[in-house]
Amino acid sequence: MDGASAKAAPNSINILDTEDLHFLRKAREVALKNNEDVGIKHMHSDHAMREIASIYRCDVSLIISEYEMELLQNQFSIPSDLLFYLPFLIGQETLLELKASNFKSFHNREHFSTIGNFIHKPNYDAALYLKTEIWPLIRKELPKAEMHVYGAYESPKVSQLQNEKQGFYIKGRAINAQEVIENSRVVLAPIRFGAGLKGKLFTAMETGTPFVGTPIAMEGIYSTTTSNLNQTPADFAQQAIELYSHENLWKQQQELGFQTLQNRFEITLFKDKFIFRINDVMINLEHHRLQNFMGQLLQQQAFNSTKYFSQWIEEKNRC
Repeated sequence: MDGASAKAAPNSINILDTEDLHFLRKAREVALKNNEDVGIKHMHSDHAMREIASIYRCDVSLIISEYEMELLQNQFSIPSDLLFYLPFLIGQETLLELKASNFKSFHNREHFSTIGNFIHKPNYDAALYLKTEIWPLIRKELPKAEMHVYGAYESPKVSQLQNEKQGFYIKGRAINAQEVIENSRVVLAPIRFGAGLKGKLFTAMETGTPFVGTPIAMEGIYSTTTSNLNQTPADFAQQAIELYSHENLWKQQQELGFQTLQNRFEITLFKDKFIFRINDVMINLEHHRLQNFMGQLLQQQAFNSTKYFSQWIEEKNRC
């Protein structure tokens, strides 16, 4: 909330839906370009300052990943009462429908797929990394398999990645993402920088499709401590080959995906806690804000900068 809004509606509760931490994604992108392990020097950026200032100015910020919760609290010392962990959610009825449905079997699926619009930089980088470093290793062991890359906003540099002789196909925008993924035997997510949770992996779990991802792609799904693990293209390719080739392993991963949705992202795990937190903040709003001195300071600075700038414009116009 900006200064003017805070003055007009001082008793309204301010909730920031971060979706993911943009400064974390940017830090990882810079580290990757410099061939460095991401560290605090990459995170201390203008992006981080603006984003963290926004978190302080709000009463509650919704954080989509446990890893990001830990980062904000441990690295940037943001009080836990300003944050609330709220990942992607799946309803009970949807879970029951998935449990009762008959997913396509191992033998009724073929090929690998990945999906994600190409305006989003991590998706193009993932497709390029897949094409140049990972897919040749997979194709060598599975010469009949194909790689299908889906994504809207396909640019010429994306189109140029297609190579029919290598079985690497750029498919463009998917009309139905779920249908595309449920027809694949394995989804690949070779994401090297990014943040938050990956929608393509949730769709994979919802369609009973096993997947292989980098530590960053898997972050917040199974574990919060995987982001710094090293993984070579050969490691990634070997996991993909084994999952594609062995039905028992494939079925185990399919079941793990369903159990993960049920045990970590089912809506009732979060609904009551979220309602309680919001009600608690609303009831104790004055006390909540008194505990957040940094937020009050930033609100005042934002208000004054806007106030005096607008006065300067008015005076300038009069002259």
